[in-house]
Amino acid sequence: MNNREPIGVFDSGVGGISVLRELVKVMPCENYIYMGDSRHAPYGTKSLEEVRTLTIGNVEKLLERGAKSIVVACNTATSAAVAILREKYPELPLVGIEPAIKPAVLAKQQSRIVVMATPMTVRLEKFQKLMAQYEDQAEIIPLPCPGLMEFIEQGDLCSEELRRYLTELLWTVHDRQIDSIVLGCTHYPFVRPMITEIVGTEVAIFDGGNGTAREMKRRLALAQKLTDAADKGKVCFYNSRDTEEERKLCEFLLHSGA
Repeated sequence: MNNREPIGVFDSGVGGISVLRELVKVMPCENYIYMGDSRHAPYGTKSLEEVRTLTIGNVEKLLERGAKSIVVACNTATSAAVAILREKYPELPLVGIEPAIKPAVLAKQQSRIVVMATPMTVRLEKFQKLMAQYEDQAEIIPLPCPGLMEFIEQGDLCSEELRRYLTELLWTVHDRQIDSIVLGCTHYPFVRPMITEIVGTEVAIFDGGNGTAREMKRRLALAQKLTDAADKGKVCFYNSRDTEEERKLCEFLLHSGA
């Protein structure tokens, strides 16, 4: 049977590589195509219509390259376009990503949870509905992070400028005695170590990458599209900013230990 057609992974830039890492851990024998749209990043400051058009166009490119399933590894793109994509491709195993609020809520009763996300993700109705599901179980504090993804897009995971940015950003919620932080953008797990340094190890940090990877494996199994190959799969990178530096950054992030 084999089923070595690749799993397509899409993000507005390089952030979705944090999800790709989890996919490779969960399904190491699968092949992957990663499509990043860094030329048009960030999506989180664009209009809803722009994000929908860009997301659908890039998913179609992945399908043209033979993808057997799609992971939309971008919270903003998921909120804007996944419902439309599911309607357009009803038979396609398709998984989006959303902020990992549920596991954060379940981790501790009546906790205070900060959700770091792009300005657009925070504004969208899908995010507001997700927060509303848990408002009687926890205090959920949305924290828009304009400019944070640009650090990761430039490969900056540990500069003093980044540290100042995160310190000033998190200072706005530091006095709320928060219990956990949800990383509501797939770029943000790459700076998780620095966030932990700033807020302390007593603050739990959650992201949705592993849950997304496990959900894709479940959907592929249902569709009988999991590979039965035993050797390690391959990862191919494509990016709208088609430069050698971009390819090196993708490889670096895939193998980084953040």
